[in-house]
Amino acid sequence: MKNYQLQNEPENNETTRYQFIVPDGHSENQRVDAYITQFVQNATRNKVQEAIKAGYVLVNGEKIKNSYKMQPGDVIEIELPKPPPPEAVAENIPIDVVFEDEHLLIVNKAAGMVVHPAFGNWTGTLVNGLLHHADQLSDVDDDVMRPGIVHRLDKNTSGLLVVAKNDFMHAKLSELFAAHTIKRCYHSITWGLFPEKNGTLTGNIGRSRTDRKKMTVVDSDTGKHAVTHYQVLEELELLSYIELTLETGRTHQIRVHCSNVNHPVFGDQEYGGDSVRYGSNSGGRKDLFEKLFKAMPRQCLHAKTLGFVHPATGEELFFEADLPTDFQYVLDSLREFANR
Repeated sequence: MKNYQLQNEPENNETTRYQFIVPDGHSENQRVDAYITQFVQNATRNKVQEAIKAGYVLVNGEKIKNSYKMQPGDVIEIELPKPPPPEAVAENIPIDVVFEDEHLLIVNKAAGMVVHPAFGNWTGTLVNGLLHHADQLSDVDDDVMRPGIVHRLDKNTSGLLVVAKNDFMHAKLSELFAAHTIKRCYHSITWGLFPEKNGTLTGNIGRSRTDRKKMTVVDSDTGKHAVTHYQVLEELELLSYIELTLETGRTHQIRVHCSNVNHPVFGDQEYGGDSVRYGSNSGGRKDLFEKLFKAMPRQCLHAKTLGFVHPATGEELFFEADLPTDFQYVLDSLREFANR
């Protein structure tokens, strides 16, 4: 149905608001509960009826009964409490823990693993595995679905992640991230050759207007300030093996910044890195990249180093994680092809 107007906006973290305007020509014999059920996602007739009884539904500013028959021009307002998310449960999932003490853990996350439970991924996440590994994480009350998680990596990005074991450590680590005093370096293979061996990528980052799952560089008066520093380590077959240092930590920051300057991350299906962007796509070169895309059907991005001063002990911590097998295979194959 397209002959109605609908507004759906979060009112706050606990409720969601909807507004309908019944169009002209609408039949006057339809009950309000049946009408609402057509347009509210995941709404059942029983849920809508309960909301009406509880006073969450107004028609023309007045409370109504389930039996109310809709009239053209009626304005329906709904404010529904959001159901609490299911509690994250412990699961025996293999996790590569590279450091652990009573305060925190450093984890080398595998590509393909989601960090914390969310819609579509309630199980099998890093948080589920961590709760099994260190049950005290369940007492960290920052977020029922993200206990101990201070920062995150995209599902298909591998590498180092720090996790707090208690509320004190979560707060202190959050302060370090806010002050940009945690050193985070990523390694990546990107399309094209950079004009300078060292440089800085900037641009505010916000949601794409055409695809809400993607981020993009937006006007300077919108989005969030973002800065990424890069250093070219090696040039291979019109691709660059680079190190990137985050000054800020925005969603998809490296991938968006690289794509924005026409150097998308190799294999990145969301930001244009999953096809040949520079050079020929024929003969041996075509065969090479078909093989590499098959071997690494994800973004070639790895959180390689992580360093900070331990908030509880004052010790300087520094960790490095080797490149994962698929990343190393792509890098070695490019080197071999370039040196033929």
